[in-house]
Amino acid sequence: MVSRRKRDGVGLIALDWGSSSLRAMLIGADGVTQDVRSSPHGASTLTGGAAAFEAVLDGLIADWRDAMPQVPLLACGMVGSQHGWREVPYLACPADAPALAAAALTVPWRGAAVHLLPGLRCESAAGMPDVMRGEECQVLGALHLEPGLGERSCIVMPGTHSKWAQVSKGTVIGFSTHMTGELYAVLRAHSVLGRLMPVETESVPQAFKAGVLLARNDGGAGLTHQLFSVRTLGLTGHLPAVALPDFMSGLLIGHELRAGLGWRGQARLGDATLVLTGEPALCQRYATAFELFDMDPVPVLPNTSGVGMWRIASQELFDAE
Repeated sequence: MVSRRKRDGVGLIALDWGSSSLRAMLIGADGVTQDVRSSPHGASTLTGGAAAFEAVLDGLIADWRDAMPQVPLLACGMVGSQHGWREVPYLACPADAPALAAAALTVPWRGAAVHLLPGLRCESAAGMPDVMRGEECQVLGALHLEPGLGERSCIVMPGTHSKWAQVSKGTVIGFSTHMTGELYAVLRAHSVLGRLMPVETESVPQAFKAGVLLARNDGGAGLTHQLFSVRTLGLTGHLPAVALPDFMSGLLIGHELRAGLGWRGQARLGDATLVLTGEPALCQRYATAFELFDMDPVPVLPNTSGVGMWRIASQELFDAE
């Protein structure tokens, strides 16, 4: 558990450590990010146990640590998974910031304690388990930046594994995961659909919109049937090769929206505030898709994981050691 300290200037070294990359953030005592450094050494790329994780930090932020030895270090994401630095058990929903803080576990580095966050788990209405690691910090960051979301909202976080989170009174009640980004990457690189697509891509907005609309107006055809149209539209010349990646993206995102909006309705969030947070360009793509589903414009927040970790690490949320 992080000790309660009076801190001026820098308030936190935050590590958003996913499977494929690491983003280290120097966050001020006011919650504003002062500096960001990145590394391609994600948790899934490392072998050699704790020493490998320590070496990555040695090469990336050792100077931060040496210059600011009293500043706490907090990490979220796959660094706390089974193949991470140390496994931190998932915290069951409903969960809030104090609960996440209390469930953190520590590992040593350069004489300091790196606090690893647990991530969250829940069950669907059908009893299927679901998990997240890292996105919980995006949710808390969004609640800090837009306090009105805390009362009742649905926060959508596009990505490799998109998350739709249900929030009530500042607490994450549950969430739903869609493998949209990973499915796109696999189909693009390892399926018959990708063979017609050029290596170098360019944006074809109308093709993306056509894919979203086809998914929206599914008519019972289903995703696997509609996916084959990516190939047939290319083979017959109805779409040029350069347009196929955007068409497939629109199709996959459109089907995610169909399922996600259905889940939102079942969770009785139909009239709750809907917001997007994450990588800006990808969020804007989702915002466009929502408009094609005849919805009001959905606000887009930047990636909020840093301010979410700052909220968890703030002195109000931790007891003194």
